[in-house]
Amino acid sequence: MIKASAYLVDIEVETVRTDASQAFLKQETLFVELTTDDGLTGTGYSYTIGTGGRAVLAMLRDHLLPALVGRDSREIEGAWRAMYDSTRATMVGPLTALGLAAADLALWDLRCLRAGEPLWRVAGGHQPAVPMYDTERGWLQLSEDDLVAGALEAREQGFSGVKIKVGKPTAGEDAARVRAVREAVGADMEIMVDANQAFTPAEAVRRAARLEPYDVAWFEEPLPADDVAGHERLAASTAIPVAVGESIYSLAHFREYLQRGAAGIVQPDVSRIGGITPWLKVAHLAEAFGAPVCPHFLMEIHTSLVAAVPNGRYVEYIPQLRAVTTRQLRISDGHAFAPEEPGLGISWDRDRIDDRRVA
Repeated sequence: MIKASAYLVDIEVETVRTDASQAFLKQETLFVELTTDDGLTGTGYSYTIGTGGRAVLAMLRDHLLPALVGRDSREIEGAWRAMYDSTRATMVGPLTALGLAAADLALWDLRCLRAGEPLWRVAGGHQPAVPMYDTERGWLQLSEDDLVAGALEAREQGFSGVKIKVGKPTAGEDAARVRAVREAVGADMEIMVDANQAFTPAEAVRRAARLEPYDVAWFEEPLPADDVAGHERLAASTAIPVAVGESIYSLAHFREYLQRGAAGIVQPDVSRIGGITPWLKVAHLAEAFGAPVCPHFLMEIHTSLVAAVPNGRYVEYIPQLRAVTTRQLRISDGHAFAPEEPGLGISWDRDRIDDRRVA
């Protein structure tokens, strides 16, 4: 049997972050706590980047968590489906998926605590450490000189790659920024580019052609996420792998991308896909298509998930939970190490969380 509660916390951003579509103003963080009859409490979380947090909280309190009443917390597939079915009129979509994710993570926390094992092992147990690439030094507002300095610093710290945000007014500006970083770091470091859905299909094809000479590892979110045909056209026109996923909210949508050859790299966000339960399904679907998994953001939880699956390639370095945790993710020589303690492996600072609760 499960007792459930949910609350909202505002976490300040650690640095200025802008891309071609938006600015990261704050992290509205949804927490769910599930307590079982045997005295265990599982904690899950989800997030928005500044808006909609109260709406997700209302969805949790009014619909999703009541669907868990009387259920066995060990039966995660059944619990996830019960929550999904209780809100079918608002699925598929971000607000419901974000709420589902917070509850689902709490259920997985309970599963791992009960098993006495870490998440990375319970979810699959492929490898204990995974490569990281750095995004924190590649935001769109940074100057070319700042991008170069940041990339060199990331290389010194052992990161395998750096992500450069694109979407400047002209293709020449984007190309010049990527060229400067490539010339600075040499041929052995990966450079990813991310447009945050900024382009039309024709413009994405044009910009990809300008970026190809710089050996770009992937072109991320070049178009609006619902334009599968546009991504298919782009993927057929360029040697740069197309990466999508952070703005996709269903397993079926990922399947369509992969079946049509519209994406070569998938980037599911555990919050936006609705939790660990569907995230693992996306990862295994991608494995069947020979596609690597390089999830979006949330390195504190995604490290364990990428470590769990055989096609997990990269974790994205954007730290965002240091203000509300007592221990940080272990990172060494550009690799993130999955936590080994039972549960999700995030050491929450309850006092700091309480200080940031939204009334």
